[in-house]
Amino acid sequence: MPAAPDFPPAPDRVKVRRALLSVSDKTGLVDFARALADRGVELVSTGGTRKAIADAGLPVKDISELTGFPEMMDGRVKTLHPIVHGGLLGVRDAPEHKAAMEAHGIGAIDLVYVNLYPFEATAAAGGDYETCVENIDIGGPAMIRSAAKNHGYVAICTEPADMQEVVDGMAEDGATSLDLRKRLAARAYARTAAYDAAISQWFAGQLGEAAPARRAFAGELVQTMRYGENPHQAAAFYRFPNPRTGVATATQLQGKELSYNNINDTDAAFELIAEFDPGKGPACAIIKHANPCGVATGGSLREAYERALACDPTSAFGGIVALNTRLDAATAEKVLEIFTEVVIAPGADEDAVALFRKKKNVRLLVTEGLPDPTAPGEVFRSVSGGFLVQGRDAARLTPADLKVVTKRAPTEAEVRDMLFAFTIAKHVKSNAIVYAKDGQTLGVGAGQMNRKDSARIAALRAADFGLDLTGSACASEAFFPFPDGLLQAADAGCTAVIQPGGSIGDDKVIAAADERGLAMVFTGVRVFRH
Repeated sequence: MPAAPDFPPAPDRVKVRRALLSVSDKTGLVDFARALADRGVELVSTGGTRKAIADAGLPVKDISELTGFPEMMDGRVKTLHPIVHGGLLGVRDAPEHKAAMEAHGIGAIDLVYVNLYPFEATAAAGGDYETCVENIDIGGPAMIRSAAKNHGYVAICTEPADMQEVVDGMAEDGATSLDLRKRLAARAYARTAAYDAAISQWFAGQLGEAAPARRAFAGELVQTMRYGENPHQAAAFYRFPNPRTGVATATQLQGKELSYNNINDTDAAFELIAEFDPGKGPACAIIKHANPCGVATGGSLREAYERALACDPTSAFGGIVALNTRLDAATAEKVLEIFTEVVIAPGADEDAVALFRKKKNVRLLVTEGLPDPTAPGEVFRSVSGGFLVQGRDAARLTPADLKVVTKRAPTEAEVRDMLFAFTIAKHVKSNAIVYAKDGQTLGVGAGQMNRKDSARIAALRAADFGLDLTGSACASEAFFPFPDGLLQAADAGCTAVIQPGGSIGDDKVIAAADERGLAMVFTGVRVFRH
């Protein structure tokens, strides 16, 4: 490990005399360059950035005028030069550094504005292998890291907002403060870390490595929050680069700022409702504490909401409502009859939005579309000292996937009910039991330590709200290890059961189902959710 050299302390204010600008995204570039030139700053630039500045009538030097070397190798080599990195890394008040700079004609660079080749956007857009590789920036991250390391003297900007902060900070005396340079350096290293994380994840995907030896991922801050799950916990919300759908892409049209729990529950609601193709009709899911308390389809969106609400109107109070089609005024009117924390939908009619404006505290979120429940992806979860990674649960069943294991085969209506119930069970915390009929949940038992209790609680909830379980389907997200849970469901009135199967007690469970005249199918797929 290198020993820390005995450098003099960095000055608070450093006059900006020379700036190096080299950007891929030229948003605001000319305005920033003009602001610097007006303060007497010498501008040095590369390629298209230099041309854009020169075309605006501003004096600017090409980087080759400093290095004595032209750009070469298709622009891959232009700033990787001792004149550039010496100007960035030189500690101006250190005698040895100062002597080396003078001996080799290295001029100090006080400000760097670099944003990187758009690798993340290129990969997200499905660029081919060669195009993605060509969009891996090398010189940019090298300059960013050099400037950030020498933040005692150099201000490093990677975003337009950084540049605006520097320009504003220079207003009085043309200098930057040490505090600002430290903050910029921290942001700069976070940017290069996120960039490298995106590249490493892309390479792992290209190579088919499900578990690379090192794993990195990064996000961009969306908002800091008042607190997390509880008031004594700090929290923030981050967005992955270039998300296509999901809660992270939602636009909040109105309402209070989203809390940690709001976002967590809304994500659960939106992932569930995405299981229902809007082309096959409206559907609604009502979520409380990340568990569905009611899900239903309907002839209209309002009817779907009313049927979902009927499953558990008590728990729906203060819940999250997710819709699979545009929110209309008729549905909005009904939703607003009880207190709801968040409503999320793929769009909203203006008259529906107008109704929500009368309830200022209700949060209304809209997105460009629904998540694809079959799309590959990954789920992360922190544990003490590390994190777990797994693929998204993209399981989706059809009637052809079901294996009838009882003497009585299910009717077509029972098959529809079983598939509907199993789809919901996939989004219920384990152990999970769901009763459903005619596209409506009738009872949900979630998060119990044994499956019999989940079946009993789901039936009690149905009874509490006057819902008849006679002829319903029962879904269990994992196998019944013993007949007791299945018999609990049969006693409640269900006539068809869907479960993964695979228990050493399957024969006893099947025999119990036959004795009660139930139809039962095995999926061969378990959908635990913890």
